[in-house]
Amino acid sequence: MSIYNELRSKIDSLAVFRQVKEDPAVVSLRKLLDENTIAAYSDFISTLYPEGANLSEYIRRQVLDDDNFYVKAVAAGKKIDPEIAAAVKNELNLLNEIGQIPSAEIRQMVLDSDSSGGRGISLPKWKTEKLNLIKDFTAKLADISSTGYGIYAKYKFFRVEDGQIVPVAHPDYQRLDQLFEYERERNLVIRNTEALLDGSGASNILLYGDMGTGKSTTIKAVAAAYADKGLRMIELKKNQLFQIPSVMEEIASNPLKFIIFIDDLSFAGNDDNFAALKATLEGSITGCGDNAVIYATSNRRHLVRESAADRVGTAGFDDDLHLNDTMQETMSLAARFGLTITFSKPGKDEYLSIVRSLADEYGVAIGNGEDEITEDELMTKAEAFAIRRNGRSPRTARQFIELLKIGI
Repeated sequence: MSIYNELRSKIDSLAVFRQVKEDPAVVSLRKLLDENTIAAYSDFISTLYPEGANLSEYIRRQVLDDDNFYVKAVAAGKKIDPEIAAAVKNELNLLNEIGQIPSAEIRQMVLDSDSSGGRGISLPKWKTEKLNLIKDFTAKLADISSTGYGIYAKYKFFRVEDGQIVPVAHPDYQRLDQLFEYERERNLVIRNTEALLDGSGASNILLYGDMGTGKSTTIKAVAAAYADKGLRMIELKKNQLFQIPSVMEEIASNPLKFIIFIDDLSFAGNDDNFAALKATLEGSITGCGDNAVIYATSNRRHLVRESAADRVGTAGFDDDLHLNDTMQETMSLAARFGLTITFSKPGKDEYLSIVRSLADEYGVAIGNGEDEITEDELMTKAEAFAIRRNGRSPRTARQFIELLKIGI
């Protein structure tokens, strides 16, 4: 049996790193070692090249991104049987060999076996380098509380889709240094998030206030700023709140910390999602663990919409024998958040300060030159723009500057 037949068998033997064995490029490589044909060679190259021409680095990424049972057990602090630890070490050594297969020898072997003798055929190459996967994998496990594993190592923002937590490849957020004013409110969110990360005890937060004041923007900016310290954000839509228990179960043993983000929160009186959120905030058996908090935004101080009919009954009289208890339950949901932070519309001075800061950020030329706008003209136009829109807010200020920058 040649060395390449042995490597084919070694790929087949992977058990702990089974997901690596099932990776498309590794499957193509195994097929190449088995069939030894030009067609199999080109299939492997077409699978490898979109991720780069370095086979060693490709195998390394697959190993470090793998979220197998061993990685999860170590992350959860579980005891590892010595037989499993030995198997992991053995497989990492096998993957070292696989990741260092030289293209020159495979190319020559394929060409020699071709019926044409490889005449007139120039097969593409791949690169390799020295690997030490045991060292790299051990370092990853040592830092797993901040780097994560699997999709949580590759991505920072997530959403729930068809009951599954899926990554957001291109999240839309602003940096903290791009936010102006509201420093007190923002610092409260930051301090609470730092408490979550250091394990000193964090609260669920309700960010309540006027539209466009930066509630959601603040949460996303904080999540991005602390991603390198082990923070991830999972967004749940209002109609997905019944899935909170399954999301909490999914991340319960994860070493990372999570913000469960709910934007524009409000309920109709008979909304089934109300009960799911209420149970979580009250600390039910499926409530937030030590590694997760709920950050919600709302334009409503009372999160449950109610009408006069809700107060006196649809027939014009009290058809709820315990109406007061019912009203207390619906009106107290906001109080179940440990911290409520109010974002009010800015006053004139605050609004114009935001406009001026954004003008600097966007590079708006301010002065008395031909292609410049004067300070007074900037302020006057900004105020007029706010009057035409929904009033003063950070969102209005940014929209004004963006339009001004492109000459509209």
